[in-house]
Amino acid sequence: MSAVLKEVSDTRQHFVIKAFDAPLGAEVLGLDLSRSLSNEDFARLHRAHLEHHVLVFRHQHITPGQQVAFSRRFGPLQIHVLRQFQLPSDPEVLVVSNIRENGQPIGLGDAGHFWHSDLSYKEKPSLGSMLHAQELPIEGGDTLFANQHAAWERLPEHLKRAVAGLEAEHSYLNRYADLQKRNPWRPNLTRAQIDEVRPVVHPVVRTHPETGRKALFVSEHFTTRIVGLPEDESRALLDELFDRSTRPEHIYRHQWQPQDMVFWDNRSLMHLAAGCPDDQRRKLYRTTIEGDVPF
Repeated sequence: MSAVLKEVSDTRQHFVIKAFDAPLGAEVLGLDLSRSLSNEDFARLHRAHLEHHVLVFRHQHITPGQQVAFSRRFGPLQIHVLRQFQLPSDPEVLVVSNIRENGQPIGLGDAGHFWHSDLSYKEKPSLGSMLHAQELPIEGGDTLFANQHAAWERLPEHLKRAVAGLEAEHSYLNRYADLQKRNPWRPNLTRAQIDEVRPVVHPVVRTHPETGRKALFVSEHFTTRIVGLPEDESRALLDELFDRSTRPEHIYRHQWQPQDMVFWDNRSLMHLAAGCPDDQRRKLYRTTIEGDVPF
């Protein structure tokens, strides 16, 4: 899926894209996402996102509606199955938070507990996600990103041959019971919600639809099995891929700053929330852009 160019103001902004000293990622300095972006500026951001996989937009004082509008320039938005954690004013926004009000959680408090690519359990998994910091803890709360192009490229040749052409099942329910044990407030799913997230099958190695690069596309959170392999062989192969996909040499660790907006490519990366102390408030707004059927 290609990013969408729209007719907007020709007013361009001066901003700098500075790569991190890490296996992926860059920060965008001097850009104001509350203003309309020219097509030229948007195209520059699009190229940078494909190159660096994670863009960190600093100091973004934007509304949820402005986040939604910017996200939509990359494609249609996806709605998370846990609709009780939508932002009422902007249902495309998922509230990610450990905060409780009147004894009830205001958002999804354990999002990202296991390594994953967002919505890999959908027929059309996410192109990318945007997360905008609203409240940050004094300590903890980092997000880790693992480069799955690098993970694939560094696989031993015998493993590359072993996984070539294989497919794997992805299910939203794979670790759901585990998360409920850790967090009793995580809601039971209705029959309609379960039907909405029925398991899907995707290639173990996917090809990025815009760059043509290959990447591993399995995760400990959502991948249940390798299709066509006996259970013990499937588990052994997945465990080895999980281990190799999240080694330190593939990882960028993001330490959040106030008003950061982070935009990552779910076709290229997996991510993990490092967590924070329960008494530290954390709230972020997430939008998720629909991608293509993996191939």
